[in-house]
Amino acid sequence: MAPVFPLAKLAFLFVKQVARPLSSSIKRRAVSSVFFREKFCLPPAKFYHWCEVRMKMYVMNSRRSSKTRTIPKLNEKAAIELGANLLGEGIIFSIAAAILAFEVSRQKEKERKKEEMEQNVIDTLQSQVSDLMFATEELDTKLREANKLLSTTQQELREIKTSSTAMRKGK
Repeated sequence: MAPVFPLAKLAFLFVKQVARPLSSSIKRRAVSSVFFREKFCLPPAKFYHWCEVRMKMYVMNSRRSSKTRTIPKLNEKAAIELGANLLGEGIIFSIAAAILAFEVSRQKEKERKKEEMEQNVIDTLQSQVSDLMFATEELDTKLREANKLLSTTQQELREIKTSSTAMRKGK
């Protein structure tokens, strides 16, 4: 169980390291492209900022006074940075979720194939058992016929013996 924690820590560190260059490239793209900045980068940042401030106000128990307070706007540079970080981590999370989903489906397929092989073995064994039962019944029938034939032959031999002894006495 001990190696699991360092591997999880290493995976988390890897995700963080990969997210940094991705978010910096998103920042560069947001600075250069107005469309990208306005449609993809700023809306998630503004929403995240709004949720964060509302939660902080709720936690600090200043909910009643929050109706009169407006949430301060995030400046554009901070919004671009926050949006780029959110998009970068979101992309990394999506990739990780896709890999996880792929791995789960692969494991399910592997398990399904294993169960299918086991079912084939069970079916084969059941077929062999039924064949053996049929062969046993057939041999049992032949044995009964052989016993009947033996009994009939023994009876005929006794009859022949008695008739031959009677013939010898009659001479």
